[in-house]
Amino acid sequence: MTDKEETMAGSQETDFACGCDCCTDAECDECGYVEGTEWAIRAAAWELAALGLRYPTKELAEIAASGEWVDAAEEVAIVLDMPLPEDFGESALEFVDEVAAAGVEGSEGEAVVEYVFEMPSDEELDAFMHKLRAEATRLMIGAPKPAVSPFEGVQRAEAEGVQPLLFVNPHSMAVERFMKSCGLGRPEGTNEPLDHVATECEFLQHLALRADEDALLAEALETGDEEQAAAIAQLREADTPELPESANLPGGSAEAAYGQFEREHAFVWMPGFAEALKEESRMPFFKDVAAFLGALLAFEQSYQEEGADEAGE
Repeated sequence: MTDKEETMAGSQETDFACGCDCCTDAECDECGYVEGTEWAIRAAAWELAALGLRYPTKELAEIAASGEWVDAAEEVAIVLDMPLPEDFGESALEFVDEVAAAGVEGSEGEAVVEYVFEMPSDEELDAFMHKLRAEATRLMIGAPKPAVSPFEGVQRAEAEGVQPLLFVNPHSMAVERFMKSCGLGRPEGTNEPLDHVATECEFLQHLALRADEDALLAEALETGDEEQAAAIAQLREADTPELPESANLPGGSAEAAYGQFEREHAFVWMPGFAEALKEESRMPFFKDVAAFLGALLAFEQSYQEEGADEAGE
Protein backbone atom coordinates (compact mmCIF):
# COMPACT_ATOMS: atom_id res chain seq x y z
CA MET A 1 0.00 0.00 0.00
CA THR A 2 1.33 3.43 -0.91
CA ASP A 3 1.62 6.34 1.52
CA LYS A 4 -1.37 7.94 -0.17
CA GLU A 5 -3.47 4.79 0.11
CA GLU A 6 -2.57 4.46 3.80
CA THR A 7 -3.56 8.07 4.43
CA MET A 8 -6.89 7.65 2.65
CA ALA A 9 -7.71 4.27 4.14
CA GLY A 10 -7.32 5.37 7.74
CA SER A 11 -8.85 8.79 7.52
CA GLN A 12 -12.57 8.36 8.09
CA GLU A 13 -15.41 5.91 8.45
CA THR A 14 -18.06 5.86 5.77
CA ASP A 15 -21.73 6.43 6.44
CA PHE A 16 -23.07 4.14 3.76
CA ALA A 17 -23.49 0.39 3.68
CA CYS A 18 -23.71 -2.32 1.07
CA GLY A 19 -26.89 -2.80 -0.92
CA CYS A 20 -27.86 -6.05 0.76
CA ASP A 21 -28.39 -4.30 4.13
CA CYS A 22 -26.40 -7.00 5.89
CA CYS A 23 -23.87 -4.61 7.37
CA THR A 24 -23.33 -0.99 8.22
CA ASP A 25 -19.61 -0.64 7.81
CA ALA A 26 -16.28 -2.49 7.59
CA GLU A 27 -16.50 -5.86 5.83
CA CYS A 28 -19.60 -7.83 4.99
CA ASP A 29 -19.40 -11.62 5.19
CA GLU A 30 -22.47 -11.99 2.98
CA CYS A 31 -21.48 -9.97 -0.07
CA GLY A 32 -17.79 -9.12 0.27
CA TYR A 33 -18.39 -5.42 0.82
CA VAL A 34 -15.26 -3.60 1.93
CA GLU A 35 -15.40 -0.19 3.56
CA GLY A 36 -14.33 2.78 1.46
CA THR A 37 -15.38 6.33 0.77
CA GLU A 38 -18.33 6.76 -1.55
CA TRP A 39 -16.41 9.08 -3.88
CA ALA A 40 -13.63 6.51 -4.17
CA ILE A 41 -16.15 3.82 -5.12
CA ARG A 42 -17.73 6.05 -7.75
CA ALA A 43 -14.26 6.75 -9.12
CA ALA A 44 -13.65 3.00 -9.32
CA ALA A 45 -16.90 2.58 -11.23
CA TRP A 46 -15.85 5.11 -13.87
CA GLU A 47 -12.43 3.47 -14.07
CA LEU A 48 -14.03 0.09 -14.80
CA ALA A 49 -16.22 1.61 -17.49
CA ALA A 50 -13.25 3.36 -19.12
CA LEU A 51 -11.16 0.19 -19.05
CA GLY A 52 -13.83 -1.69 -20.96
CA LEU A 53 -14.23 1.07 -23.53
CA ARG A 54 -10.56 1.49 -24.46
CA TYR A 55 -8.95 -0.50 -27.25
CA PRO A 56 -8.43 -3.96 -25.70
CA THR A 57 -5.03 -4.77 -24.23
CA LYS A 58 -3.61 -8.05 -22.97
CA GLU A 59 -4.44 -6.88 -19.44
CA LEU A 60 -8.09 -6.36 -20.37
CA ALA A 61 -8.24 -9.76 -22.08
CA GLU A 62 -6.95 -11.41 -18.90
CA ILE A 63 -9.41 -9.76 -16.51
CA ALA A 64 -12.28 -10.25 -18.93
CA ALA A 65 -11.44 -13.92 -19.49
CA SER A 66 -10.99 -14.61 -15.77
CA GLY A 67 -14.24 -12.85 -14.85
CA GLU A 68 -12.36 -10.31 -12.73
CA TRP A 69 -13.87 -7.37 -14.58
CA VAL A 70 -17.40 -8.65 -13.97
CA ASP A 71 -16.60 -9.45 -10.32
CA ALA A 72 -15.28 -5.91 -9.75
CA ALA A 73 -18.30 -4.37 -11.46
CA GLU A 74 -20.69 -6.42 -9.31
CA GLU A 75 -18.82 -5.48 -6.12
CA VAL A 76 -19.02 -1.78 -7.01
CA ALA A 77 -22.73 -2.16 -7.76
CA ILE A 78 -23.35 -3.81 -4.37
CA VAL A 79 -21.58 -1.05 -2.46
CA LEU A 80 -23.39 1.72 -4.34
CA ASP A 81 -26.73 -0.12 -4.26
CA MET A 82 -26.70 0.24 -8.04
CA PRO A 83 -29.02 -2.21 -9.82
CA LEU A 84 -27.53 -4.16 -12.71
CA PRO A 85 -29.69 -5.83 -15.37
CA GLU A 86 -30.53 -9.50 -14.89
CA ASP A 87 -28.49 -10.56 -17.90
CA PHE A 88 -25.34 -8.85 -16.62
CA GLY A 89 -22.25 -11.03 -16.23
CA GLU A 90 -22.61 -13.32 -19.24
CA SER A 91 -19.04 -12.55 -20.29
CA ALA A 92 -17.73 -14.17 -17.11
CA LEU A 93 -18.82 -17.53 -18.57
CA GLU A 94 -16.49 -17.23 -21.58
CA PHE A 95 -14.06 -19.79 -20.15
CA VAL A 96 -16.39 -21.67 -17.82
CA ASP A 97 -17.62 -25.22 -18.26
CA GLU A 98 -21.15 -25.86 -17.06
CA VAL A 99 -21.46 -29.20 -15.30
CA ALA A 100 -24.65 -30.62 -13.79
CA ALA A 101 -23.92 -32.16 -10.39
CA ALA A 102 -25.50 -35.64 -10.43
CA GLY A 103 -27.86 -36.43 -7.57
CA VAL A 104 -27.77 -32.93 -6.07
CA GLU A 105 -30.87 -30.79 -5.88
CA GLY A 106 -31.41 -27.19 -4.87
CA SER A 107 -34.10 -25.73 -2.60
CA GLU A 108 -36.64 -25.82 -5.44
CA GLY A 109 -35.91 -29.43 -6.28
CA GLU A 110 -33.95 -28.55 -9.39
CA ALA A 111 -30.58 -30.05 -10.23
CA VAL A 112 -27.72 -27.93 -8.98
CA VAL A 113 -25.35 -26.72 -11.69
CA GLU A 114 -21.68 -26.25 -10.96
CA TYR A 115 -19.62 -23.74 -12.89
CA VAL A 116 -16.03 -24.82 -13.33
CA PHE A 117 -13.61 -22.13 -14.48
CA GLU A 118 -10.75 -23.12 -16.76
CA MET A 119 -8.00 -20.52 -17.07
CA PRO A 120 -7.26 -20.15 -20.77
CA SER A 121 -3.85 -21.02 -22.11
CA ASP A 122 -1.58 -18.30 -23.48
CA GLU A 123 -2.66 -19.24 -26.99
CA GLU A 124 -6.34 -19.07 -26.06
CA LEU A 125 -5.81 -15.75 -24.28
CA ASP A 126 -4.08 -14.26 -27.31
CA ALA A 127 -6.90 -15.48 -29.52
CA PHE A 128 -9.44 -13.96 -27.12
CA MET A 129 -7.59 -10.62 -27.11
CA HIS A 130 -7.62 -10.52 -30.92
CA LYS A 131 -11.32 -11.38 -30.86
CA LEU A 132 -11.94 -8.49 -28.46
CA ARG A 133 -9.90 -6.16 -30.66
CA ALA A 134 -11.74 -7.17 -33.80
CA GLU A 135 -15.09 -6.51 -32.14
CA ALA A 136 -13.92 -3.22 -30.58
CA THR A 137 -12.72 -2.12 -34.01
CA ARG A 138 -16.03 -3.00 -35.63
CA LEU A 139 -18.03 -1.34 -32.88
CA MET A 140 -16.10 1.87 -32.16
CA ILE A 141 -13.50 2.42 -34.90
CA GLY A 142 -15.02 0.90 -38.02
CA ALA A 143 -14.25 0.97 -41.70
CA PRO A 144 -15.53 3.13 -43.17
CA LYS A 145 -17.46 4.04 -39.99
CA PRO A 146 -18.04 2.46 -36.57
CA ALA A 147 -21.24 0.72 -35.65
CA VAL A 148 -21.46 3.05 -32.63
CA SER A 149 -19.35 6.21 -32.57
CA PRO A 150 -17.58 6.63 -29.21
CA PHE A 151 -17.34 10.43 -29.59
CA GLU A 152 -19.80 12.80 -27.97
CA GLY A 153 -19.54 15.38 -30.73
CA VAL A 154 -20.41 12.83 -33.42
CA GLN A 155 -23.27 11.30 -31.42
CA ARG A 156 -24.82 14.65 -30.60
CA ALA A 157 -24.37 16.00 -34.13
CA GLU A 158 -26.16 12.97 -35.55
CA ALA A 159 -28.95 13.40 -33.00
CA GLU A 160 -29.26 17.04 -34.07
CA GLY A 161 -29.28 16.13 -37.76
CA VAL A 162 -26.06 17.96 -38.67
CA GLN A 163 -22.82 16.80 -40.27
CA PRO A 164 -20.66 15.12 -37.59
CA LEU A 165 -17.06 16.31 -37.49
CA LEU A 166 -14.27 15.31 -35.12
CA PHE A 167 -12.54 18.07 -33.13
CA VAL A 168 -14.26 21.03 -34.81
CA ASN A 169 -17.76 20.70 -33.44
CA PRO A 170 -19.25 22.67 -30.55
CA HIS A 171 -19.68 19.68 -28.24
CA SER A 172 -16.15 18.36 -28.65
CA MET A 173 -14.76 21.85 -28.17
CA ALA A 174 -16.89 22.35 -25.05
CA VAL A 175 -15.50 19.13 -23.56
CA GLU A 176 -11.95 20.28 -24.29
CA ARG A 177 -12.58 23.69 -22.68
CA PHE A 178 -14.10 22.06 -19.61
CA MET A 179 -11.19 19.68 -19.15
CA LYS A 180 -8.67 22.49 -19.66
CA SER A 181 -10.44 24.52 -16.98
CA CYS A 182 -9.67 21.59 -14.66
CA GLY A 183 -6.01 21.64 -15.65
CA LEU A 184 -6.20 18.69 -18.04
CA GLY A 185 -5.62 18.49 -21.77
CA ARG A 186 -4.73 16.09 -24.54
CA PRO A 187 -1.67 14.01 -23.59
CA GLU A 188 1.45 14.92 -25.54
CA GLY A 189 1.88 12.81 -28.64
CA THR A 190 -1.79 11.90 -28.97
CA ASN A 191 -4.26 13.17 -31.51
CA GLU A 192 -7.58 11.81 -30.27
CA PRO A 193 -10.50 14.11 -29.49
CA LEU A 194 -11.10 14.46 -25.76
CA ASP A 195 -14.79 13.64 -26.11
CA HIS A 196 -14.12 9.90 -26.53
CA VAL A 197 -16.39 7.99 -24.16
CA ALA A 198 -13.47 6.37 -22.32
CA THR A 199 -11.72 9.73 -21.89
CA GLU A 200 -14.88 11.27 -20.44
CA CYS A 201 -15.20 8.31 -18.04
CA GLU A 202 -11.58 8.79 -16.99
CA PHE A 203 -12.22 12.49 -16.48
CA LEU A 204 -15.16 11.75 -14.18
CA GLN A 205 -12.95 9.27 -12.35
CA HIS A 206 -10.39 12.07 -11.88
CA LEU A 207 -12.98 14.51 -10.54
CA ALA A 208 -14.41 11.86 -8.20
CA LEU A 209 -10.95 11.23 -6.77
CA ARG A 210 -10.46 14.98 -6.32
CA ALA A 211 -13.82 15.17 -4.55
CA ASP A 212 -12.76 12.24 -2.39
CA GLU A 213 -9.58 14.06 -1.35
CA ASP A 214 -11.56 17.22 -0.65
CA ALA A 215 -13.97 15.29 1.58
CA LEU A 216 -11.12 13.66 3.47
CA LEU A 217 -9.36 17.00 3.90
CA ALA A 218 -12.55 18.69 5.12
CA GLU A 219 -13.14 15.86 7.59
CA ALA A 220 -9.59 16.19 8.93
CA LEU A 221 -9.96 19.95 9.35
CA GLU A 222 -13.37 19.59 11.00
CA THR A 223 -12.06 17.10 13.55
CA GLY A 224 -8.93 19.15 14.16
CA ASP A 225 -6.62 16.45 12.81
CA GLU A 226 -3.94 18.83 11.57
CA GLU A 227 -1.46 16.03 10.91
CA GLN A 228 -3.91 14.22 8.66
CA ALA A 229 -4.87 17.43 6.86
CA ALA A 230 -1.23 18.29 6.25
CA ALA A 231 -0.53 14.78 4.96
CA ILE A 232 -3.40 14.93 2.46
CA ALA A 233 -2.39 18.39 1.25
CA GLN A 234 1.24 17.31 0.94
CA LEU A 235 0.35 14.22 -1.07
CA ARG A 236 -1.83 16.24 -3.44
CA GLU A 237 0.93 18.78 -3.95
CA ALA A 238 3.42 16.00 -4.68
CA ASP A 239 1.13 14.09 -7.06
CA THR A 240 -0.61 16.88 -8.98
CA PRO A 241 1.09 20.23 -8.32
CA GLU A 242 0.11 21.56 -11.74
CA LEU A 243 -3.65 21.19 -11.21
CA PRO A 244 -5.77 24.10 -10.01
CA GLU A 245 -7.11 24.20 -6.49
CA SER A 246 -10.59 22.73 -6.11
CA ALA A 247 -12.00 26.20 -5.43
CA ASN A 248 -10.89 27.21 -8.94
CA LEU A 249 -12.66 24.35 -10.69
CA PRO A 250 -16.01 24.92 -12.46
CA GLY A 251 -18.65 25.49 -9.81
CA GLY A 252 -16.04 26.12 -7.14
CA SER A 253 -15.32 22.52 -6.13
CA ALA A 254 -14.48 19.11 -7.56
CA GLU A 255 -17.93 17.86 -6.58
CA ALA A 256 -19.61 20.74 -8.41
CA ALA A 257 -17.44 20.25 -11.49
CA TYR A 258 -18.27 16.53 -11.45
CA GLY A 259 -22.00 17.18 -11.37
CA GLN A 260 -21.80 19.90 -14.01
CA PHE A 261 -19.88 17.72 -16.45
CA GLU A 262 -22.37 14.90 -15.98
CA ARG A 263 -25.34 17.20 -16.64
CA GLU A 264 -23.83 19.05 -19.60
CA HIS A 265 -22.16 16.07 -21.25
CA ALA A 266 -22.36 12.51 -19.87
CA PHE A 267 -26.11 12.46 -19.22
CA VAL A 268 -26.87 13.99 -22.60
CA TRP A 269 -25.35 11.32 -24.82
CA MET A 270 -23.87 8.38 -22.90
CA PRO A 271 -27.20 6.62 -22.11
CA GLY A 272 -27.98 6.40 -25.83
CA PHE A 273 -24.44 5.28 -26.57
CA ALA A 274 -24.61 2.54 -23.92
CA GLU A 275 -27.94 1.29 -25.25
CA ALA A 276 -26.67 1.22 -28.85
CA LEU A 277 -23.42 -0.49 -27.84
CA LYS A 278 -25.28 -3.25 -26.03
CA GLU A 279 -27.61 -3.72 -28.99
CA GLU A 280 -24.83 -3.79 -31.58
CA SER A 281 -22.29 -5.93 -29.75
CA ARG A 282 -21.80 -9.54 -30.83
CA MET A 283 -19.65 -10.36 -27.78
CA PRO A 284 -20.92 -10.77 -24.21
CA PHE A 285 -18.06 -8.68 -22.80
CA PHE A 286 -19.02 -5.50 -24.61
CA LYS A 287 -22.67 -6.13 -23.79
CA ASP A 288 -21.65 -6.26 -20.12
CA VAL A 289 -19.58 -3.07 -20.44
CA ALA A 290 -22.52 -1.30 -22.06
CA ALA A 291 -24.94 -2.57 -19.40
CA PHE A 292 -22.61 -1.45 -16.61
CA LEU A 293 -22.20 2.01 -18.15
CA GLY A 294 -25.97 2.34 -18.53
CA ALA A 295 -26.53 1.29 -14.92
CA LEU A 296 -23.85 3.69 -13.68
CA LEU A 297 -25.40 6.61 -15.57
CA ALA A 298 -28.86 5.77 -14.19
CA PHE A 299 -27.39 5.64 -10.68
CA GLU A 300 -25.64 8.98 -11.12
CA GLN A 301 -28.75 10.65 -12.50
CA SER A 302 -30.82 9.36 -9.59
CA TYR A 303 -28.13 10.49 -7.16
CA GLN A 304 -28.16 14.01 -8.57
CA GLU A 305 -31.96 14.17 -8.57
CA GLU A 306 -32.09 13.10 -4.93
CA GLY A 307 -29.48 15.70 -4.04
CA ALA A 308 -31.47 18.40 -5.84
CA ASP A 309 -34.66 17.35 -4.01
CA GLU A 310 -32.90 17.50 -0.64
CA ALA A 311 -31.44 20.92 -1.45
CA GLY A 312 -34.93 22.19 -2.31
CA GLU A 313 -36.49 21.04 0.95
